[in-house]
Amino acid sequence: MTNRPILLVEDNPDDETLTIRALKKHNIKNEIIVAHDGVEAIDYLFGTGPFAGRDLPRLPEIVLFDLKLPKLDGLDVLRKLRSDERTKLLPVIILTSSNEDHDRLRSYGLGANSFVRKPVVFDQFIEAVGQLGLYWLLLNQPAPVPPQS
Repeated sequence: MTNRPILLVEDNPDDETLTIRALKKHNIKNEIIVAHDGVEAIDYLFGTGPFAGRDLPRLPEIVLFDLKLPKLDGLDVLRKLRSDERTKLLPVIILTSSNEDHDRLRSYGLGANSFVRKPVVFDQFIEAVGQLGLYWLLLNQPAPVPPQS
């Protein structure tokens, strides 16, 4: 595992707590940065607003977010990430309660790496998030970080 953080974008406090608990239960030690809406996520990723001055080359290892976010929805966040050279290869996992075909199609069409429906049963939720973390942090070979110019 790397020491790069995980960015969790979640407006539901219960889902935030469950996701963090699931990652820790599976011994994922990466720092977890939480953004509570789409604008806060964009501010973190691009070092604007309250995150001005953060170490921009240190991008998250993965970004987990819901589609239904306040201020800027998940698809708009994804669109912004994929339109910028710095974040276009960043692994993005949609973690949502939606099981709508059009949400999956739009997510993948905009460049999501994975679309996972949040299980409603507590134990299944913990297991699903843990497996996501293990796959994306241990097994997946991410794209190399391009040299800074």
